[in-house]
Amino acid sequence: MAGTARHDREMAINAKRQLSATSDPVERLRLQCLARGSSGIKGLSRTFRIMDDDNNRTLDLKEFMKGLNDYGVLIEKDEALKLFQHFDRDGSGQIDFDEFLITLRPPMSNARKEVIMQAFRKLDKTGDGVITIEDLRGVYNAKNHPKYQNGEWTEEQVFRKFLDSFDSPDDKDGQVTKEEFMNYYAGVSASIDTDIYFIIMMKNAWKLN
Repeated sequence: MAGTARHDREMAINAKRQLSATSDPVERLRLQCLARGSSGIKGLSRTFRIMDDDNNRTLDLKEFMKGLNDYGVLIEKDEALKLFQHFDRDGSGQIDFDEFLITLRPPMSNARKEVIMQAFRKLDKTGDGVITIEDLRGVYNAKNHPKYQNGEWTEEQVFRKFLDSFDSPDDKDGQVTKEEFMNYYAGVSASIDTDIYFIIMMKNAWKLN
């Protein structure tokens, strides 16, 4: 993805700058994730998913605090409690994992979401909702990659590296789900001001009609 590394750097710098100026706990957590680049929110979601031992897609306060701590989020205990209470809307002592992630994701217009899904559908050749190396064959040309051309990487390694860029830094499984793809581009989107520029960038990057 041309330009993504530059956007990541700019976004990380902006997020760190804004962090000192905001007191809203949700915004502060979002900015701490964005300060790690486009995959920051996705990384936090992976940490929480690993902690959700019973796979019920909810987290209690203890799991929530441990997840933030494991991911290295710098947050005071009372601020973390405020955050938890903000997401625990029904006061059940549990927060809905998906709702938490959707709220944390930087807001995006429907036009941006649609072009992201267009790109996902193009890459997900098999239509099973997950992008794998098999899906990438014929969609993404590894032979143009400089490291393939100089013999340093095989085609397989190029594909794997490509998928890793969307994956969480701490848990690269060679598969990219719809949620991970959307979380990644929500991060990229946060550093691009206008819908038009974002849509042009996506269409050029993925050769969308």
